[in-house]
Amino acid sequence: MKETVLDVLMYLLENYQQGEFTDADNQDALHEELVAAGFADDQVRQAFAWLDGLAAQRQLPIVFGPGGAMRLYAREEAAKIPLDCRGFLLYLEQLGILDAGLRELVIDRLMALKEEIDLERVKWVCLLVLMNQPDAEEAFGHLEEMVYYQGEFTH
Repeated sequence: MKETVLDVLMYLLENYQQGEFTDADNQDALHEELVAAGFADDQVRQAFAWLDGLAAQRQLPIVFGPGGAMRLYAREEAAKIPLDCRGFLLYLEQLGILDAGLRELVIDRLMALKEEIDLERVKWVCLLVLMNQPDAEEAFGHLEEMVYYQGEFTH
């Protein structure tokens, strides 16, 4: 059995086109395929709920202050998202891969996971968030290279 919601999400990202797993009409068929692939029914349901939360967040207007403002993490966020992960998010902002709004979506989706957060999970959540954004193909491509070719990446 596969163990976490993020494992389900990573499997979807690696094996399906974005439209296949974000389309609610396909979720029943995908659910059956994922359970047949060894994922727990509960984990699959949570993964689809996570994706639904991502879609809902994308539609909210997000207003931020002046550019270059420092992001301060709430106590709960800092406790759940390790320092190296927060540093990675800042690094992605500095590279222009994430903007403030996308960073907030990533943080929201990390907080929605009911599992321990590490750098690998943050990278995958960033990919999933970017994949779900219109006009983020270039940023997605840059991050995808970082995730799949880790040896060439240092931060």
